[in-house]
Amino acid sequence: MLLGAVVPELRARAEKLAADLSELITLRKAIASERDHLAVDRDNLREDQTRLAALIDERQRKQSAIEKDMEVEGARALALSRQVDSLQGLIGKMEQDLKSAAKAAAAASLQGAPATLNNGKPNLGGLKDPARLSPAIAFASAKGLLALPVNGVKIREFGGSDGAGGVEKGISLATRAGAQVTTPCDGWVVYAGPFRSYGQLLILNAGGGYHVLIAGMERISVNIGQFVLTGEPVATMGTRSQVASILAANASQPVLYIEFRKDGTPIDPGPWWAANEGEKVRG
Repeated sequence: MLLGAVVPELRARAEKLAADLSELITLRKAIASERDHLAVDRDNLREDQTRLAALIDERQRKQSAIEKDMEVEGARALALSRQVDSLQGLIGKMEQDLKSAAKAAAAASLQGAPATLNNGKPNLGGLKDPARLSPAIAFASAKGLLALPVNGVKIREFGGSDGAGGVEKGISLATRAGAQVTTPCDGWVVYAGPFRSYGQLLILNAGGGYHVLIAGMERISVNIGQFVLTGEPVATMGTRSQVASILAANASQPVLYIEFRKDGTPIDPGPWWAANEGEKVRG
C-alpha cells in the first residue's frame, strides 16, 4: 500500500525531470545553432568590411585619377586658349584638340532633335527628368522659352555699339555682387575658364550647331565635358566687371555677357528669351 502511494508521485517527478532535461537539450541545441549562425554572420561581416574597404580604396584611386585628369585637361584647355584670338577659334580649338570637349561635341552632334508634341511645340515634360544626358528641347525650338542666366539690368543690346567702334555680338546684364549664374538651356560644356578680355568664360554646345557663351563671372563650378541642365547653377559673379569692354565704360558693378552662336556666327538671342516669368522653362 505504501509503495502504491509513493510510485505515482515518483513517476510524475521522473516525467517532469525528463521533460526538463528534454527542454534543456533543445535549448542547448538552439544556443549552439545560434552560435553557429553568429559565427557565420561574423565571418560575412568581416568579408563585407574587407570588400567595402577595397571598394573605398578603388573609388579613392579613381577619384584621384579623375581629379588628376581634370587638372591636366584644365591646364591643356588654358594652353590651347592662349593659341587663339577669337571666340570661334576657341570653340573650334576646344572641340577639336581637347579630349573632354571633343567628346562633348561628339555627343551633341550624335543626338537627334528631341520629340515635339502634335502641335509642333516642344515637349516640356522632358525637363522634369533630372537624369537626362541630352537636351530635353531642341535649341531651335526653344524660342520665347529661355530664362536669362542671372537677374540683372540689360545695359547693352545685340547689334548696338560696343563702345569701341564695333557692334555688340551679344547682350550684357548688370548684376548684383555674388549673384548666382544658371544655364539658360541644356548643353555640354566645351570650355570653362579664363579667356582674353572676357574674364571667366563658359561655352555650352546646345546641339544643332548652336553654342551659348556666358562670360564675366568670377568663378565657374562646372567642368569641361560635363552635361548641364536648364536652370542649373554653373557660376558666381564677383564684385566688379570682369569683361574688359565693360570696364572701359567705367562700369563698377559686375556684368554678365551672353552670346548665342549658330554654326559659328553670332545671332540675336532676343527671340529666345521668355517675355514673362510664367513662360520660362525650368529644369
